[in-house]
Amino acid sequence: MRIGNELMLTRRHILKKIFLSFLAAIAARIALPPGKRASRAWAQQARQLLPRGFPRSKIAEMHPAWIDNRDLEIDPLDQFGTMGPTDIPVDLSSYRLEVTGEVNRPLSLRYDEILKLPSVTEDVLLICPGFFSNHGRWTGVRLRDLLERAQLKKEALFIDIKGHGKQMRIRIDTVYQKKLFLAYRVNGELLPKGHGFPLRLVYADSYGDDWIKYVHEIVAAPMPKPDF
Repeated sequence: MRIGNELMLTRRHILKKIFLSFLAAIAARIALPPGKRASRAWAQQARQLLPRGFPRSKIAEMHPAWIDNRDLEIDPLDQFGTMGPTDIPVDLSSYRLEVTGEVNRPLSLRYDEILKLPSVTEDVLLICPGFFSNHGRWTGVRLRDLLERAQLKKEALFIDIKGHGKQMRIRIDTVYQKKLFLAYRVNGELLPKGHGFPLRLVYADSYGDDWIKYVHEIVAAPMPKPDF
């Protein structure tokens, strides 16, 4: 019963954070001049539905948040483009995904343990602006599921996703609002080394530069203190 109560408190805490973030977003929107409020609302609602066969070169010139990709066909994996490091060796016998920082139960998960967690599969566009776009079917573990297992502390407002020589900071409320997960398969195949094996961040509505490859650690972080 104690574990159940702890999980209930953790979920209640997370829901409270989402609610407070929602109120803050409304307040920020009201504070904007009327013209900016209108343009932001338009940007959120006016996604362009792209038909099958839409040129990938044109998609590469668009922002993923502008696009409704439901009708796009999945691109063959051998046609995927890639940027950044593509040949980072990973020893699965020693590899661990760490979830640390402002959590009550730090995690250190082996690759085979990650594969046993509840999974999600989503069709998500990866766009490297001006270079290429890939529409893939990505499978992996939700960030929010990992955070719930680690039991976030009330101080945690961000998570830092760490990969090879790079990291990405994401607000906790964003984790619950967007398609955000760590992929280990794409198009039904094991994630290739060139695309970040063993885990790659899938970050819907963001450019590919935010899709951290070779993920090995998630750090829950508090609000940074003012530097003055």
